[in-house]
Amino acid sequence: MVGALFFAIGLFTICTRGYNLFTGKACYLFDNPLPAYLLDLGIIWLGNFLGCMLIAALEQCTSITGGVGIDAAAAGLVEGKMNASLLSLFVLAVLCNICIFIAVNGYAKNPHQLGKYLSLFLGVTVFILCGTEHSIADMYYWSVSGVLYDQPGESLLRIVLVSLGNVVGGLFLPLVEKWKASLDAKEAAGVS
Repeated sequence: MVGALFFAIGLFTICTRGYNLFTGKACYLFDNPLPAYLLDLGIIWLGNFLGCMLIAALEQCTSITGGVGIDAAAAGLVEGKMNASLLSLFVLAVLCNICIFIAVNGYAKNPHQLGKYLSLFLGVTVFILCGTEHSIADMYYWSVSGVLYDQPGESLLRIVLVSLGNVVGGLFLPLVEKWKASLDAKEAAGVS
């Protein structure tokens, strides 16, 4: 619950300040010109990764790492992720970004202030408590645990796979909405 609260505060900050988080931006892939937006997503992904690595490196200079610190907790999480099948990671990443879409789209489109913030909090809480895979969180866990540097190939493979799963999950509900709108338009026009 504490992790969900902290992550919700992070997403609140990102949405209210207009910052770029790969998982949220991936939800709007079809709403933007593709070649340029794909490049933007790649830059955002890389920037998020470098940011995670920087925060992890800064934390290594503090007392919250070492022994039984945050790095040890992250190492336990990463060990589970390294032992999980690639299919499991991908499916959990898809499910994660369905929740992220609900959170960020609810924030963007809900006309009520309370609804905007509840969307963020509930979307984040569900994906964290269900144990799904968020690529940016994983970038941080792999960095702070040191596994990214000990096993770079396997770590990057898993992070990229989770990132792709996040893209698929982020596009699921927008595609359902487009399909529904198409059906509604056909029905309104009297086409069966």
